[in-house]
Amino acid sequence: MHSVFGVDMNRPVDPRPGHEPEFTATDDWITIPNLVTIVRFLLVPVFLWQMVRDEYWTALIVLVVLFSTDWIDGFLARRLDQVSSVGKWLDPLADRLSLWVVVITVVLSGLAPLWLIFVLVVPDLILAGLMLGVYAGNPQMEVTFLGKARTAALMLGVPLLLFAKAPFVDEIWWSSIAIGILAIGAGGHLVASVDYAVQGVRYAFEMRKIGLNPKNKRDRDQFFEAN
Repeated sequence: MHSVFGVDMNRPVDPRPGHEPEFTATDDWITIPNLVTIVRFLLVPVFLWQMVRDEYWTALIVLVVLFSTDWIDGFLARRLDQVSSVGKWLDPLADRLSLWVVVITVVLSGLAPLWLIFVLVVPDLILAGLMLGVYAGNPQMEVTFLGKARTAALMLGVPLLLFAKAPFVDEIWWSSIAIGILAIGAGGHLVASVDYAVQGVRYAFEMRKIGLNPKNKRDRDQFFEAN
């Protein structure tokens, strides 16, 4: 979710046999992965419009495509060696904004409980404020397994909420399964947010110990490349 969703392309990759090659970020923003990310932005209002019209089945299809772009752009960036400086902040921004809009929409539509908004959005805002204060920006820390797992749970739970509205399934049964998966994802989100915050503060202390400024991008790059 790259920040919360994905792999930090700013870190060097082990060059030993069997490992992925190292990627170098370019300043060219017109890349295929970035175009896929822009498509994700464009699909958000389409999803919102379908939800307003109570077209849940169409909204489900749009949502599946929208969530798929989160994997596709990262895959293409690595496959085509088109990692860009713009993509490293555009992709995480698209992740967070799209997830927020989707979650808020399904809650306001009455498909999900209100607590889901607070559990997902509030920790993100607190973490973003903390990183802004410590690093004056996004430190682009490597994503953890927990972060990936909670993202998978959230990306599964929301579509299941829409699937539960299909006339050929038991709505109560599938809604209960979806809420249960979302609860697991939300719990993982809280733990992952605390974990990222602790890591971020620890890295900042370690940087200052060796004379590096966490708010300086060049110093951050030097630190993360060495670690």
